[in-house]
Amino acid sequence: MTNWTLEQILHGLHDDIHQRLEIARKALRHPVSKGDASEKIWLELLNKYLPERYRAEKAHIVDSKGQFSEQIDVVIFDRQYSPFIFNFQGEYIIPAESVYAVFEAKQSINAGYVKYAQDKIASVRNLYRTSLPILHAGGKYPAKAPINIIGGILTFESDWTPGMGDPLKTALAFTPGVIDLGCIAAHGHFYFKPEDNEYEFISEGKPATAFLFKLISMLQFSGTVPMIDVMEYSKWLVPS
Repeated sequence: MTNWTLEQILHGLHDDIHQRLEIARKALRHPVSKGDASEKIWLELLNKYLPERYRAEKAHIVDSKGQFSEQIDVVIFDRQYSPFIFNFQGEYIIPAESVYAVFEAKQSINAGYVKYAQDKIASVRNLYRTSLPILHAGGKYPAKAPINIIGGILTFESDWTPGMGDPLKTALAFTPGVIDLGCIAAHGHFYFKPEDNEYEFISEGKPATAFLFKLISMLQFSGTVPMIDVMEYSKWLVPS
């Protein structure tokens, strides 16, 4: 008979992420090093625990019209049906059709970073996405509408006291729904409820684990990304 308990396992997942983010914040001196370490911790969490149909990387996103997003700290994208991903020396460029979710990862949340994350998310959602009809034995299904790209922010700490109080709620309320999901590992997580046009803030529990479960649930309801029209991208293969 095992001595494990589900409670211990789930608490341990959060405690591991919390400890690693805390070490990155306290032990590393250079701001860029702190930021890079934090991003890697979140990426490792997602690549370890998300189903294998998903992958998470730091990346730029491009559409078939040649427009690029800004660089995004954490991009969750399809690896099952997406045929076109550019990867050179760790620099990823991902087609817009393949993207499920984008997150900005910071050491600490504040009003400036909330606005920064909102702008980054918008730079992805504004990209053009193709979609092809899907052939099947009886004919073909019409082209699927592009899915809603989940947008969020991930931090260890908060510049506000309390960390999940009115200042955070005010910052998010300027453009409600742009950020769908967020985690402040030391304090809690939050998510947008479109049916109520408001955010739910959860301070208790183990935030990193709770965030991961909420994200997986949101991805399940996202379904599958549409079939990419690769020939639209091939139009850029013009003679030089």
